[in-house]
Amino acid sequence: MNVEVELQIATVDQDGIPTEETLKKWAKTALETAGRTEDAELTVRVAMSDEVQHLNGIYRGIDKPTNILSFPFECPPEVKLPLIGDLVVCLAVLKQEAKEQNKSVEEHFAHLIVHGCLHLIGYDHIKPEDAMIMEPLEIKAVQALGFDNPYKDDEY
Repeated sequence: MNVEVELQIATVDQDGIPTEETLKKWAKTALETAGRTEDAELTVRVAMSDEVQHLNGIYRGIDKPTNILSFPFECPPEVKLPLIGDLVVCLAVLKQEAKEQNKSVEEHFAHLIVHGCLHLIGYDHIKPEDAMIMEPLEIKAVQALGFDNPYKDDEY
C-alpha cells in the first residue's frame, strides 16, 4: 500500500510538527492495522486554535478548539480514488494535552494521527461498542510505532 500525505502548516508555532515522511509512516501504520490494503491519500493541516474552533463550531456544534478533526472524503462508489480525507490538528490543544498526560508532543501527535486516520476510514467511538473496536486498533498501531498504549489508564 502506498500512502501520500500533504502537510499544510497554518500556525505560527511550528515546533513539534512532524515531517510529511513521519506523518506517512504514522498514517500507513494506522491504515494497515485496520486491514486496509488500498492506496491512500490524505491532507494533514496543522492549524491555530481559532481556525479549529471555527470548524468545530460549524461541523460539530461545539464552540471551542479540539485536538483533531477528521473530514472523511465521501467518494461516489463508481469513482475509484485513493483520497480518504483531511485531518485538521490544533497544535496548541495537542501540546496542552501532551503536557497534561505527561507525554511527548511526538507521542501524542502520533496517537492523534492514528486516531484521525481510523475515523477517515469509518471507525468511531461515540457508542461504547464502537469504542471497543476502535481503541484496540489505536493501541496496536501506536505501540507498533514504538509508543506507549495511549489508553493505559483504561482497561483493555
